[in-house]
Amino acid sequence: MFLEALGSALLGFALAWAAVQWLADRLPDRARVLVTGALGGVFGALVTHGALGPGHFFATLVGAVVVAAVLLSLLIRPASRLRRSAAA
Repeated sequence: MFLEALGSALLGFALAWAAVQWLADRLPDRARVLVTGALGGVFGALVTHGALGPGHFFATLVGAVVVAAVLLSLLIRPASRLRRSAAA
Protein backbone atom coordinates (compact mmCIF):
# COMPACT_ATOMS: atom_id res chain seq x y z
CA MET A 1 0.00 0.00 0.00
CA PHE A 2 2.90 2.35 0.71
CA LEU A 3 4.27 1.95 -2.83
CA GLU A 4 0.82 2.57 -4.28
CA ALA A 5 0.48 5.78 -2.28
CA LEU A 6 3.97 6.97 -3.18
CA GLY A 7 3.57 6.09 -6.85
CA SER A 8 0.17 7.73 -7.08
CA ALA A 9 1.46 10.91 -5.41
CA LEU A 10 4.35 11.06 -7.88
CA LEU A 11 2.06 10.44 -10.85
CA GLY A 12 -0.38 13.11 -9.65
CA PHE A 13 2.51 15.52 -9.16
CA ALA A 14 3.83 14.78 -12.66
CA LEU A 15 0.38 15.31 -14.15
CA ALA A 16 0.03 18.60 -12.30
CA TRP A 17 3.48 19.71 -13.43
CA ALA A 18 2.55 18.99 -17.05
CA ALA A 19 -0.70 20.93 -16.61
CA VAL A 20 1.20 23.90 -15.21
CA GLN A 21 3.56 23.84 -18.19
CA TRP A 22 0.79 23.71 -20.80
CA LEU A 23 -1.98 25.71 -19.14
CA ALA A 24 -0.11 28.19 -16.94
CA ASP A 25 -2.32 31.12 -17.94
CA ARG A 26 -5.56 29.28 -17.10
CA LEU A 27 -4.57 27.76 -13.73
CA PRO A 28 -4.14 29.28 -10.26
CA ASP A 29 -0.70 29.56 -8.70
CA ARG A 30 1.78 26.74 -9.26
CA ALA A 31 1.93 25.53 -5.65
CA ARG A 32 -1.83 25.01 -5.42
CA VAL A 33 -1.90 23.04 -8.66
CA LEU A 34 1.02 20.80 -7.67
CA VAL A 35 -0.45 20.06 -4.25
CA THR A 36 -3.86 19.34 -5.77
CA GLY A 37 -2.33 16.91 -8.25
CA ALA A 38 -0.38 15.02 -5.60
CA LEU A 39 -3.25 14.85 -3.12
CA GLY A 40 -5.69 13.94 -5.88
CA GLY A 41 -3.44 11.05 -6.83
CA VAL A 42 -3.28 9.78 -3.25
CA PHE A 43 -7.04 10.14 -2.82
CA GLY A 44 -7.63 8.33 -6.11
CA ALA A 45 -5.35 5.51 -5.01
CA LEU A 46 -7.20 5.24 -1.72
CA VAL A 47 -10.60 5.06 -3.42
CA THR A 48 -9.43 2.63 -6.11
CA HIS A 49 -7.63 0.41 -3.62
CA GLY A 50 -10.74 0.36 -1.45
CA ALA A 51 -12.93 -0.58 -4.40
CA LEU A 52 -10.66 -3.22 -5.96
CA GLY A 53 -8.83 -4.55 -2.93
CA PRO A 54 -5.18 -5.53 -2.66
CA GLY A 55 -3.26 -7.03 -5.57
CA HIS A 56 -4.28 -4.54 -8.27
CA PHE A 57 -1.23 -2.29 -8.31
CA PHE A 58 -1.47 -0.93 -11.87
CA ALA A 59 -5.24 -0.52 -11.77
CA THR A 60 -4.83 1.47 -8.55
CA LEU A 61 -2.31 3.76 -10.25
CA VAL A 62 -4.65 4.25 -13.21
CA GLY A 63 -7.48 5.17 -10.85
CA ALA A 64 -5.18 7.60 -9.06
CA VAL A 65 -4.25 9.35 -12.31
CA VAL A 66 -7.90 9.59 -13.35
CA VAL A 67 -8.96 11.18 -10.05
CA ALA A 68 -5.98 13.57 -10.11
CA ALA A 69 -6.87 14.61 -13.67
CA VAL A 70 -10.49 15.25 -12.68
CA LEU A 71 -9.45 17.37 -9.70
CA LEU A 72 -6.98 19.33 -11.82
CA SER A 73 -9.65 19.95 -14.45
CA LEU A 74 -11.75 21.65 -11.77
CA LEU A 75 -9.00 24.24 -11.32
CA ILE A 76 -8.95 25.34 -14.97
CA ARG A 77 -10.43 28.77 -15.58
CA PRO A 78 -12.17 29.67 -18.83
CA ALA A 79 -10.03 31.32 -21.50
CA SER A 80 -10.22 35.09 -21.37
CA ARG A 81 -12.29 36.57 -24.14
CA LEU A 82 -13.29 40.05 -25.16
CA ARG A 83 -16.36 40.97 -23.18
CA ARG A 84 -19.21 42.76 -24.86
CA SER A 85 -21.74 44.85 -23.09
CA ALA A 86 -25.33 43.68 -22.89
CA ALA A 87 -26.50 46.71 -24.90
CA ALA A 88 -24.45 45.83 -27.98
